[in-house]
Formats: sequence, C-alpha cells, structure tokens
Amino acid sequence: MSEIDIRRATPDDAKLLTDLSYTTFWDAFAHHPKNAPDDLAHYMRQAFTIEQLAVELADDETIFLIAELDDKPAGYAKLIVESIEDGVTAEKPIELSRLYSHQEYLGKGVGQNLMDACFELAKLHEHDVMWLGVWEYNPRAQRFYEKNGFREVGKHTFQLGSDPQTDLLMQRTL
Repeated sequence: MSEIDIRRATPDDAKLLTDLSYTTFWDAFAHHPKNAPDDLAHYMRQAFTIEQLAVELADDETIFLIAELDDKPAGYAKLIVESIEDGVTAEKPIELSRLYSHQEYLGKGVGQNLMDACFELAKLHEHDVMWLGVWEYNPRAQRFYEKNGFREVGKHTFQLGSDPQTDLLMQRTL
C-alpha cells in the first residue's frame, strides 16, 4: 500500500482545498435523505469558494492539513485554534472543524492518518482538549471519533442552508 503523506496547507492550496472540500462534503452528505438539495447547495456555495478558503488559509487561527496518496489529494482536516462552545471544558481548546477523505480512499487509512496528525499538532502547541461537532445522522463518523477517544459532551446547531441540524459535540482530552 502507498504511503499517506500529510502536509500543512499554504495559501497556494486555496484552489486545491476548494475542490477537495466541495467534493468530499458533497460525497458525504448529498445522498442522505435528511439533506434537501437546495440547503446543501446553499451551504456549499458559501463555505467552499476559493475566496472563502483563501480567507481561512490566511487566518493564523485556522490550520488545514492535506493528506496525499500517490501524489493526489486524498483528504483534509481543518483545525481552529482557541475555538470553544458551551459543553466543552478546556483551558486551551482546539476544534477539529472538518475531517474528510475522498470516497475512493475510504478504508485506506486517510482519515486515521489525518486524525493522528491533528493530535500531534495539537499536542505540539500544548492544547489540552480537541473537540468537534458531528451530525447526529452520521453514525460512521461518530464511531470513528469514539474509536479515537472522543466522548459526547453536548449538542449544537449546524445551519445547513435553511435547515437547522443537530450536531453532537464531542471532546477528547489530549
């Protein structure tokens, strides 16, 4: 099996991240019956533009990691420094805002390699807790996070277009 390379994204990766985030989000959620196509499209038009990703890449509080397999982008993670929500208990938190891999790489270790790299980066910068929100109708992701030591600590609303969805808040002590 090929080696998965993880690297920190740079501003030059705005186009690559736009394509990667758009494709992986679509693949993960477009075919779920709870997601209305208009709501999904509205959210994606706002969240996954080159302009929006360029702003996020320029933000010192936002870190993107890109996983590459056979010299192709296979997945990515987005971390937000010092982000916290009610229910999360931490002195120096870091949010795992996104972690996605291309469908063709599911089960090949991309997600786990990204997760491990996120933990490593968070520990290097002395964060005490990593937390995330995961959709209540995404049991596969919930199991993945539980396997990685996260536990549920609350809920919050994720606005997908006009649809207020419920995310489970999960955290892991580092």
